[in-house]
Amino acid sequence: MHGVSLGSAGGGVARAGGARRAARTGGAVGALGAGVLAYGALVERTSYTLRRVPVPVLAPGSRPVRVLHLSDLHVTAGQHGKLAWLSDLARLVPDLVVLTGDIVCADEARGPLLAALAPLYSFPGVFVPGNNDYFAPTLRSPHRYLRRAASAPADPRGTELDWPTLAGRLAAASGWLELANTRTVLEAGGLRLDLRGVDDARLRRDRPVAVAGPPRPGTDLAIGLSHTPEPRVLDAFVADGVQLILSGHTHGGQIRLPGIGALVANCGLDRSRVRGLSCQVGGTRSAWLHVSPGLGTSPFAPIRLGCRPEATLLGLVAATA
Repeated sequence: MHGVSLGSAGGGVARAGGARRAARTGGAVGALGAGVLAYGALVERTSYTLRRVPVPVLAPGSRPVRVLHLSDLHVTAGQHGKLAWLSDLARLVPDLVVLTGDIVCADEARGPLLAALAPLYSFPGVFVPGNNDYFAPTLRSPHRYLRRAASAPADPRGTELDWPTLAGRLAAASGWLELANTRTVLEAGGLRLDLRGVDDARLRRDRPVAVAGPPRPGTDLAIGLSHTPEPRVLDAFVADGVQLILSGHTHGGQIRLPGIGALVANCGLDRSRVRGLSCQVGGTRSAWLHVSPGLGTSPFAPIRLGCRPEATLLGLVAATA
């Protein structure tokens, strides 16, 4: 009986030791997780990055053309660091500036945004709105994005924003053209560009039929803009002979894990294509698709992990045979 009693005591000691080790391990894991989240919120979220991406889309013998692609700025009035970094991009001397939506988070950010963009106004530009240009972001559970069907329409529960005023002031200040369900021909970088865009597909305001048709005669390149890279819009562009499509919305996934990549796409696009350059194929035609990771986040999800905020300088170059 004495031996059994000692054995029971020893088992209790072992269990107590295991519990302490588990507690220490749990504490260490918790501290590591907190550190990673702090890094994503305090460091990576404001580590603004310029990425240079070559796009082999021009005819043989064409000189390179520089397109500055900006998206998902999500500007608030107090983001002085972001606004200063944005102003400095004029040093790149782009041939064309393209802004693919989700520009501000609140109407009071209009003035600071327009002032920050002012150094870029000397270059040709075009823009389209995003879903958060119509409705301010709201606090939502991250699980909602994992459960929701990828192509389900957004629920615009946020405060309604005055997009027409922002669009009008931006166009008046810069001379840039809004391409929401419209198209135009513009000269930039020595090329005649067929430019077309749709209103936000997340809110189902897109009307691809309004911009449908082959590239205009005498143009060198057809470019399509859509804030949200929904496949139905991408396929319509490809069917019409558009050669380059520029989008945003996804934030590149915003949180990307090693070996996994983006956890969500927040649209119907495959998760593997929510950041950077890929090929959109439709029938016998194809187009290059560039999805910008964007420069901002919702105020209610102020974190980036494995996906720095980014502006992209696209170098359009001659395609090889």
